[in-house]
Amino acid sequence: MRNSVSSADNRIFVYEVEGLRQNDQTQNQSYPVRNSSTILLQVPYRRMNEEMRRITRLGGKIVNIRPLTAQETSEG
Repeated sequence: MRNSVSSADNRIFVYEVEGLRQNDQTQNQSYPVRNSSTILLQVPYRRMNEEMRRITRLGGKIVNIRPLTAQETSEG
C-alpha cells in the first residue's frame, strides 16, 4: 500500500522572480527584495498557487519555475 502523502507534496520548486517592490509586506520577509534584478524563491509544491498570487500582489513577475534538484539542496 502506498503512503498517503504523495511524493509531489515533498517537492520544492524554485521561482525566479523579477520586479518585486520593497513595501510593508516585503519588509516582513526573511530575504531582501531588490527592484533591479531577479530573486530566487524556494516554494513547496503545496504552496505554489498561493505564492504565485502573493508575487503578483507584490508587483512581481515570475520569469522561470523549475524543480529544485538534489545537487542544489546539498550545496545550500
